[in-house]
Amino acid sequence: MVTDSLVFRFEPESDGLDGEEGTFSICSFWFVEALARAGRLDDAQLALEKMFSYANHVGLYAEQVSATGDLVGNFPQAFTHLALISAAINLDRALDS
Repeated sequence: MVTDSLVFRFEPESDGLDGEEGTFSICSFWFVEALARAGRLDDAQLALEKMFSYANHVGLYAEQVSATGDLVGNFPQAFTHLALISAAINLDRALDS
């Protein structure tokens, strides 16, 4: 369910819905946090840096990132930004240990 550090909220091939859904930004930040908590700090840092590249010109994120890297879905998405903050704080704490 992870594609280049972007995380789908469920298996895209088996969702039973018409059309394509993008990866979920909140899930991608949760992935960063999980990597940091598991001690995979290099992977967590790389995934977070990749997520930074999907923000718009003022640093905001949408609910989803499409296969082409476009921001889609609800915008801006508050829960995504809370997950970003949590991931960054937990990674920072792990790097300081």
